[in-house]
Amino acid sequence: MKHLLKMLDVSKEEITDILNLADQLKYEQKHGIKHHHLAGKTLGMIFQKSSTRTRVSFETGMYQLGGNALFLSSRDLQIGRGEPVQDTARVLSRYLDGIMIRTFAQQEVEDLAKYGSIPIINGLTDFCHPCQVLADLMTIREYKGRLEGLKMCYIGDGNNMANSLIVGGLKTGMKVSVACPDNYRPDPAVLDFAADFDGFQVTANIPEAAADADVLLTDVWASMGQEEEAAQRREIFAGYQINGDVLKVAKGDAMVLHCLPAHRGEEITEEVLEAHADEIFDEAENRLHAQKAVMVKLMGK
Repeated sequence: MKHLLKMLDVSKEEITDILNLADQLKYEQKHGIKHHHLAGKTLGMIFQKSSTRTRVSFETGMYQLGGNALFLSSRDLQIGRGEPVQDTARVLSRYLDGIMIRTFAQQEVEDLAKYGSIPIINGLTDFCHPCQVLADLMTIREYKGRLEGLKMCYIGDGNNMANSLIVGGLKTGMKVSVACPDNYRPDPAVLDFAADFDGFQVTANIPEAAADADVLLTDVWASMGQEEEAAQRREIFAGYQINGDVLKVAKGDAMVLHCLPAHRGEEITEEVLEAHADEIFDEAENRLHAQKAVMVKLMGK
């Protein structure tokens, strides 16, 4: 694995290796065992979309691994003033040991990898969010002890989270169901991938999708860049919510996860979020550990 661009590129074995290393690094961090695997290394962090968890977890992760992280907003880079991404990739490859980018277009991430000569990590695009899904899989495995054979149900917009959850879940042996409005389904490339798996279902029927689920997941109805559609989306997605009724049709010990930030009362109720807060905030913490594992795999010796 040279880069982490999207879950479609990562094998089941590579996912398992990342999760195993993430577990080890989490244990070491909790027990005060230093793991400076990236001493002297520098990660450039390009942000064209704002973030809480992505910036703090990557910056903290590099510090704990003995390296340095540089925050680079679009205002700080010539890429924000029209420099071609291929030129930025070539220049930054001369200075840095890796790049994490959080942006809109997936093609920009792919081009950084094509023209650069250092590892590229996708911190989020409109197409996918691989770092978040690795943290989700890590959390599910922590709580359930396994991934193989579990049923994951995602409710809401067929967005970057849905795309990555489908691929990550199916590749690790999970059954995956998605409940979303017909006109807001996941990306066609992801649906083409999922069509080869018997354990995949996409439907507009929420109880059908959530039936006997081991894990329920959701995301906001309007993502960054969709603010102008927020009112319209609230009407379209009304009912696509993790609430008490959905939990009744899932398994009695079903987990609830949310990538955050959450809009309580929209895609998840206040009661459900608070009842499953330990799982959701363990999931948020695991962004740190999963991403450290990715950085060690890509940027380590």
